[in-house]
Amino acid sequence: MAPPASNQLRRNPLTGRWVTIASGRAARPKDFVTRVLDVEAVAGRPCPFCPGNEEATPPALETYAPDGHWLVRVVPNLYPAFEGSGPMVLHHDHGLHVSAPAVGLHEVLIFAPEHDLSLDRLDDARIGLVMEALRDRIAAHATHGEIAYTQAIVNYGREAGASLEHPHAQLLGIPFVPGEIDDEYRGFDEHPSECVLCETVRVERELGERVVVDGPDAVVVTPWWSGAPYEMLVVPVEHAAQMPTSSPGSVVAAGRALRDALVRLHAVLGDVAYNVVLHTAPHQARGTYHWHLHLLPRTSTQAGFEQGTGVLINTVAPELAAAQLRDPGALAATGA
Repeated sequence: MAPPASNQLRRNPLTGRWVTIASGRAARPKDFVTRVLDVEAVAGRPCPFCPGNEEATPPALETYAPDGHWLVRVVPNLYPAFEGSGPMVLHHDHGLHVSAPAVGLHEVLIFAPEHDLSLDRLDDARIGLVMEALRDRIAAHATHGEIAYTQAIVNYGREAGASLEHPHAQLLGIPFVPGEIDDEYRGFDEHPSECVLCETVRVERELGERVVVDGPDAVVVTPWWSGAPYEMLVVPVEHAAQMPTSSPGSVVAAGRALRDALVRLHAVLGDVAYNVVLHTAPHQARGTYHWHLHLLPRTSTQAGFEQGTGVLINTVAPELAAAQLRDPGALAATGA
């Protein structure tokens, strides 16, 4: 199917929010700016994530070293947003102001000892090790009674919020379930006959228009409701609410599918900044959920309308984005 001929509102079934597909304002891949290559370094300070500088970080929580030299390392964040233990006790001031201590965990997962080995450059074994470490740490967070939810993120490029260039992820164990996850739960509740993401995989495979990577165990699509150009969704085929309870093969397959999606993204847009967001069920899982990954290229800036209404405007229809991502070579041949 061709992209819509006119602008179209589409509803996100996960959150219930509306997005606008503004094909009339269509942008080409070369219209998007690639990331600023150098994340600012602290003057005179060596990269704390490179081998030989391990003393620059707190002691490792986990080290994955199958050959005797570490390949993946997990350390506490030196400047945590959440730290300490204890219950989330609310304090009320003046009847209006409510606060609570930001207890929890904040960790850094270093993908590789190589300074420039980003996710898209990891081979199957290395991406599998990263996913294993991610699964292990989320499972470890679940043993802390005060942590309700763990958010794993990747910020690649300064525009995406990265403060250090050495590729890494962050895991934030927080004492509450964020509103985004609550919104997604409502989306699952509205589809009692079939999990909304299982249905997404089935429907998108049947249509084929928005599928970017179609593996036996994980699928990548540019979702029907994409709120930004080249947004992608990585869905494990195996239905599981929480990442740590998935089969090891499903977890690894999702990581490889994400890696392959990033390779295609860079082939189309160049070295663009992006965020990866893992959504998994809270540690005390409730109801129906299906863990997944959001890949969000930083191709645009939210202006006043988006910030005032929460309605995103996407200038590249997901059908067109998927076609370009499936065949970056054809795109280059057209000079687009």
